Amino acid sequence: MWLDRAGMLFANFRLITKARLLRQVGVAVLLLFVNVSSALSYTQGGDEAKVEQEKQVPLALINQDRLWQTHIEQGKNRTVYFHAWGGDAQINRYIQWLSSKVKAQYNIDLQHVKLIDTSEAVSRVLAEKSAGNDDRGRIDIVWINGENFASMQQYGLLSRDWVGELPNFSLTNPNKNPAMTRDFGIPTQGMEAPWGQASLTFYYAPPVHDFVQSTPKANRAQHSLSTAQAPKTIKQMLAWAKQNPGRFTYPKPPDFLSLSFLKYALMTLNEHQPASIKNRLYQAQTKESQAQLLPKLWQFLDEIHPYLWRQGRYFVTSGTALQRLVGDGELSLGFTFAAAQVPAAVMRYDLPEHTRSYVMQDGSLSNIHFLAIPYNTSQIHAAKLVVNYMLSVEAQAKKQQAEVWGDSTVIDMSQLTQQQQSLFDTLNQHPSALPINSNITALSEPHPSWTKLLTREWLQRYGVQ
Repeated sequence: MWLDRAGMLFANFRLITKARLLRQVGVAVLLLFVNVSSALSYTQGGDEAKVEQEKQVPLALINQDRLWQTHIEQGKNRTVYFHAWGGDAQINRYIQWLSSKVKAQYNIDLQHVKLIDTSEAVSRVLAEKSAGNDDRGRIDIVWINGENFASMQQYGLLSRDWVGELPNFSLTNPNKNPAMTRDFGIPTQGMEAPWGQASLTFYYAPPVHDFVQSTPKANRAQHSLSTAQAPKTIKQMLAWAKQNPGRFTYPKPPDFLSLSFLKYALMTLNEHQPASIKNRLYQAQTKESQAQLLPKLWQFLDEIHPYLWRQGRYFVTSGTALQRLVGDGELSLGFTFAAAQVPAAVMRYDLPEHTRSYVMQDGSLSNIHFLAIPYNTSQIHAAKLVVNYMLSVEAQAKKQQAEVWGDSTVIDMSQLTQQQQSLFDTLNQHPSALPINSNITALSEPHPSWTKLLTREWLQRYGVQ
């Protein structure tokens, strides 16, 4: 009898061992499938991202991989409408390049809907929501940040918690780079993917006769020569404007570049205020904080306006118009939020060849711009595929090239291989480009409420044609 029982136990042991062996084989096959699938998903976008084989794959990672495969399967062969500012020829050409890439990879037809102001997109999504259109929205991706993000978040106009699904989002190293998840100080909560970052850059083109007389011909390509007399701080700008009347101006609010200049002036003019007062710029403005911070700005503008182009009675409407005045020789000093625009304009002969770029020594307003997906898009899967490619090594390296756009990448270089990092190297810079070794003191964007306030108050005080 004990022999029979022993035989049964041995048989059960063989069955258990066989079952365990099958489970182990099954797990091995699953891990192999996940690693292969993960490698394929991380190489989507044309770049050869690092894929490290791990001994154990968490269930969450397996589920994330399956979810991304679903986006690929359901996002192909679609049309995606990308609403983005269309006021710069370089940026428009880059978006055309993006379109060709996602077309080749996913057969996605990426349509660039050119905006004059991003608020147009905000108004459209709001109108669709008011009309009960919650799943057939005509905007699939929008280029956005700051006040417009705050407005869309407030009215529930954005898709939530989708950015973490993008394989390439990890390249920004968000856990060690909190700027990737905050927009003008407001947590993005997975509603925006970072796309690029930029700083306020000034460019200087003194009158040709001044440049020729003061510069030996052999040295005219040197950067410092044509910026030696340019103002390097907000206080120097006032003194320079008085010495060079009519040679500088800035656009009229609510133009984005105009507000960038006003915010730069507001922050630097209050630099010596106690920290408790300066920090109020990163909070919603109040009557008290207005009284503490705005007087220095109005005093500065009251003093400099009579020395601006046309004595400050007229203002240009955009950065493009500002650049045109510098190109025509009416102005010597201009500024932009896209540093690569300067060498591109020089090479197109829209700016003088002796134009040079630089950043202010007392600080440069800097921000990260983002991509968002409206809550009612009908192409959520395709939109995620497009945004993920826009965060790829290939797309980010292309965008950073000065001759393409010059928009700084949001990728953390420590996340890349040496070969991938080499794609971002900038060689043979044009003399008019912002020097690579420029020491930028980044000034973070203030709370979005200050943008509305500055626009309203400026128009009340200085509103002109």
